[in-house]
Amino acid sequence: MTKIREIDGTNIWRTPETRFEGLPDYRFTPNYLDVQDQRLGPLRMHYLDEVEGDVGETILLLHGEPSWSYLYRSMIPNLLAADYRVIVPDLIGFGRSDKPGRPSDYTYAGHLDWLTQFIDQLGLKNITLFCQDWGGLLGLRIAAAQPDRFARLIVANSGLPEGWDKTPFAVTAWQAFARYSPWFPIGSIVNSMTSRTLDPAEKAAYDAPFPDRRYKAGTRAFPRLIPTRRNDPQSVANRAAWARLEQVDLPLLTLFSDKDVAFKGGEADFQRRLPGAQGQPHKIIENAGHFLQEDAGPMLAAETAAFISRTTA
Repeated sequence: MTKIREIDGTNIWRTPETRFEGLPDYRFTPNYLDVQDQRLGPLRMHYLDEVEGDVGETILLLHGEPSWSYLYRSMIPNLLAADYRVIVPDLIGFGRSDKPGRPSDYTYAGHLDWLTQFIDQLGLKNITLFCQDWGGLLGLRIAAAQPDRFARLIVANSGLPEGWDKTPFAVTAWQAFARYSPWFPIGSIVNSMTSRTLDPAEKAAYDAPFPDRRYKAGTRAFPRLIPTRRNDPQSVANRAAWARLEQVDLPLLTLFSDKDVAFKGGEADFQRRLPGAQGQPHKIIENAGHFLQEDAGPMLAAETAAFISRTTA
């Protein structure tokens, strides 16, 4: 175990580098920068920054819950072959990034701040955003706040929830499981939401950042951060983000899958509400689960490259 420091009762954990040795199909160079937290101080954030040849565009791939940048391993080589710069961060609490040790250390606003600092520090511009799961809840908020940084948006099995009159049972059940279950096996959770069966080494790779329960506070926290009530401050903020996105003409493509129970049907809101989605070749990816990157990674990379090509002035 590696404890970096303790601040106000919070242990900051950092996964030993040896845990990431020999992961299948994940031979990328790690990069790090520090983001600041008002209470916890500097937190180290890991990211991949892959590039080959002449760079035509920057693609930002954002993961969600409870995955990490390993999720994008089959998309990255195909995007590099098309001469794109590919940026893939691990959110704080995930992957190789630092992991504050209490669920209460994580908030929706905190994740937004950390990720915004990351984008600002790298000076990313002309971004093609590919976001899935919580990657959309965060990335779309940032795109709404700073639309001039973005060239186009790709939403895959994600959304921008505005609260419900009655919280769906699946959301309530997921929140309860994450909060109270004595076991929270990351690799098995990811495997349960793919169409194909991950092999043991792939499941172990998803478990690699989390040697024991002390490292899993961030994964436990995310479900309870979903804004379920309409008067939740983040529901209000998400409605404002929708309103801003409705006023900009960023090209937007939806790539949802047919076997995802979490966001199934959510593509209709983007296609109906956002001007940049009009006339785009949206697709439903067949025989793919919630983590469609596992089921159709090369296809998603090809769709991303084609979308960039079609929408480049």
